[in-house]
Amino acid sequence: MDTEAALPERDRSPSADEAETEERSRSVVSGPALRAAAVRWWTQWRRTALLVVGSVVVLLLVSTYVVQPYQVPSGSMEGTLRVGDRVLVNKLAYRFGGEPRRGDVIVFDGDGSFVQQSGTDYVKRVIGVGGDRVTCCDQQGRLLVNGHPLTEDYLYPGDTPSQVRFDIVVPDGRLWVMGDHRDDSRDSREHLGDPGGGTVPVGKVIGRAEWIGWPVGHWTKLDRPAAFAAVPAPAGHHG
Repeated sequence: MDTEAALPERDRSPSADEAETEERSRSVVSGPALRAAAVRWWTQWRRTALLVVGSVVVLLLVSTYVVQPYQVPSGSMEGTLRVGDRVLVNKLAYRFGGEPRRGDVIVFDGDGSFVQQSGTDYVKRVIGVGGDRVTCCDQQGRLLVNGHPLTEDYLYPGDTPSQVRFDIVVPDGRLWVMGDHRDDSRDSREHLGDPGGGTVPVGKVIGRAEWIGWPVGHWTKLDRPAAFAAVPAPAGHHG
């Protein structure tokens, strides 16, 4: 009787040559796949980097030449603008033949008019343009522009149009500007005795404040007040 037990059949271990062949096959398959994945990653990364760089360039160009945010540094324009408000300044508003108009809220460089060093910007409201006669005040305490009294609903509550008396004709190419918080604004009235009589050169205007962009709860479009609509042209001027 054959007493030798039959051993269970087991998988044959691969030989060294077979293992090398299998490893080579995996390398051949994985090499191109890895290279393709690397190419896809590099393409995606480059596309993202170009998009980021392009966005930054566009933002810089827009900020430099079109619209610039400006933080209100003081309370001189309350209650239209509060300290810390960020206004969006349209830097193209007065390009291509445009001129500041009465009632506009503008940002300007005070160099040579309000201060003697450059780089100090101000935000004020235009009250008179070149040729206008601006006077304080009539018997009701209102400002007069070319003899027309202004009803200034935008003034800070409790303020009078001006506690400083003045009567000035604005030179051509210059502006008479005042803050809406008249009792807390160092504006054209502060510089009556300076060269230019407190007026600001049009060429120093950076742009017109169009919107309050921040904070979100104070979003407002800065429209030109109706008070200026009926102001007549100055004597000897048209329009």
